[in-house]
Amino acid sequence: MWSIDDIGDLTGRVALVTGARGGIGREVATVLRGRGATVLTPGRAELDLGSLASVRAFAAAFAPDRLDLLVNNAGLMIPPFGLTADGFETQIGVNHLGHFALTGLLLDRLLATPGSRVVTVSSNAHKRGVVDLDDLHFARRRYVPMTGYAQSKLANLLFAAALQRRLSAAGAPVLSVAAHPGAARTGLMRTSPAVFRFVVSRRTKWLFSWLIQDPLPAALPILRAAFEPSPAPYYGPDGWGEFTGRPVAAPTAPVVSDTGLQERLWAASERLTGVTYALPAGAAGAVSPG
Repeated sequence: MWSIDDIGDLTGRVALVTGARGGIGREVATVLRGRGATVLTPGRAELDLGSLASVRAFAAAFAPDRLDLLVNNAGLMIPPFGLTADGFETQIGVNHLGHFALTGLLLDRLLATPGSRVVTVSSNAHKRGVVDLDDLHFARRRYVPMTGYAQSKLANLLFAAALQRRLSAAGAPVLSVAAHPGAARTGLMRTSPAVFRFVVSRRTKWLFSWLIQDPLPAALPILRAAFEPSPAPYYGPDGWGEFTGRPVAAPTAPVVSDTGLQERLWAASERLTGVTYALPAGAAGAVSPG
């Protein structure tokens, strides 16, 4: 069974982990540093995924000439309705569009690093998600926080799959995979209903350890996705309901394989962010909109 001990020496490698100032992201970054990697963990003052101007500025100032691992981990979960600086509903804006832009703007560093990898963090909530391309930002439908969250997490998986198809078609030395942590005792649920906050509270850990895990075990599916030599497309915990457990290949909702939806979301993401992906010759025309 895979464990952290399977991660080799990372000396000389460069990783960027978003949302790593706490929770699961911090655990991922700590493990990477412990193996010798140089790990960048920008806070919101340095990289605000809710602002395309901030994402562009961060990418323009990105100093390393290589990037071995990009972990798209930062996210919001079921906050009250809000809009990003660019007018996007906050969950689709931060969880998906911000990372779409960041990955595209750092693609040259990934392509310059053979064996590099992009790990996009989704959620089991994607299985109840519907990506409404006619109303991504809830301008016409009633905003339900969990509906917005599930939409953004499905978008994460559609993006990861579409990116992998593009990289494969281009013969690029980069992999795009995804993972979900299950249920973790972190600050992600700080805007959740009181019952959710009660369940994830450290004070109730003794009662709900079967349902909620600590940040380090929750980080293991992400780390396995990052370092498994021949990775599955998606990893998650193997326990009941995929809430807790050991990191294994996980199933996705059937809609994740809908290449037509992948391409429509990709086109919408390019239009909304203004970011297009510069892939090597051979990629052009290789992906049909379906």
